[in-house]
Amino acid sequence: MNIITAIITILGITALLTLYRVFFGPTPWDRLIAVNLISSKVVSIMVAAALLFRRNIYMDVALVYAIIGFVSMIAISKFLETESGGKR
Repeated sequence: MNIITAIITILGITALLTLYRVFFGPTPWDRLIAVNLISSKVVSIMVAAALLFRRNIYMDVALVYAIIGFVSMIAISKFLETESGGKR
């Protein structure tokens, strides 16, 4: 087993464990942070896959996915902030 394959496996397992917080988080803010963490782990998996398969296109896909994840987290947090009246 390659070290990059081990990294991908560990990141995948921890991303699956983070799904618990997405479904059973006590507040919407906890769920938002968990989704952001999963998004970051998916980007890391894409970068590791780019290194493993020696494909530069995966780096571009990871960059676009990270930008989309960042913008969506901003939009969702703005929505949650207005919905809760600024309280967390």
